[in-house]
Amino acid sequence: MIRLLVLFLLLAVPANAEEIVLGLSRDRVAITATFEGSEILIFGAIRREEPIPDNSELGVIVTVAGPDTPVTVRRKDRRAGIWVNTDSIEVDAAPSFYAVATTAQIEDVLRDVEDLRYRITTRRAIRAVGTGVNDSLVFTRALIRIRAGQDLYQVLEGAVDLEEETLFRTAITLPANLTEGEYKARIFLTRNGRVIDEYLTTIPVQKVGLERWLYNLAHESAFLYGLMSIAIAISAGWIASAAFSLLRR
Repeated sequence: MIRLLVLFLLLAVPANAEEIVLGLSRDRVAITATFEGSEILIFGAIRREEPIPDNSELGVIVTVAGPDTPVTVRRKDRRAGIWVNTDSIEVDAAPSFYAVATTAQIEDVLRDVEDLRYRITTRRAIRAVGTGVNDSLVFTRALIRIRAGQDLYQVLEGAVDLEEETLFRTAITLPANLTEGEYKARIFLTRNGRVIDEYLTTIPVQKVGLERWLYNLAHESAFLYGLMSIAIAISAGWIASAAFSLLRR
């Protein structure tokens, strides 16, 4: 009886007039010794049950977020000729990587209330807790500025191509200094700044081959990893010494 009631309620809920059908150029990213970054092509289509509305503008927003990590952001001031840490803020969760791509300027395709609800823009994606300072926004902006300089935070306004309000695509460039883990890709459809549909998928980013073996060895068998490192260092020194002796002859 309960199953029949749930099924009836699901059938009674109207489907979205516009829904996202997504595709990815790759479903995983492998980090190797020669890894210098990668590019992910995100593309899709918009499925409709009704004709395209004439009185509203369609927007597409794509975000790719790396694993969240806690961060402490500090402010340094010059005191008595010495640079010292003064204020700080604890960031509970900041994406290790975050990219936002849109079809137009963010303020044109997304209302602030929707951004607050879905945490789409970079500053909304960062959850910070102040520690006795009133300008936590300044610290958050500083973190964004630092990571933007490392290509870890990207704002790509106008980078989503939208054709005939049906097909869309964009490319997200992943830098070489990636954090391993599950990367979340979210796609939003908006009408007049309001989110009408959302799609979520994940992209695993992992070390492979020798890098994966060394990583596991260092974390699971630290003693053996240390012995191996010492042996490699001694061997390298002996080989360099032998080569130098041959050259002197």
